[in-house]
Amino acid sequence: MREGIHPKYNQVKVKCKSGNEWVTGSTKDEIRVEICSKCHPFYTGSQKLVVEAGGRVEKFNKRYGRK
Repeated sequence: MREGIHPKYNQVKVKCKSGNEWVTGSTKDEIRVEICSKCHPFYTGSQKLVVEAGGRVEKFNKRYGRK
């Protein structure tokens, strides 16, 4: 690596709006995120399935004989 052209790589604290914090490496001084794996609905299991408009699932099931 050439000297003097690369940014400093530091250990920084990542802060989520939910209060969760962890340490990672970055060239920034501090990282703030709105959502993380501790509060995201997909990872917490609170995600709701969206019912598709237009009946695509029913159309598929009807076409291929599924009930």
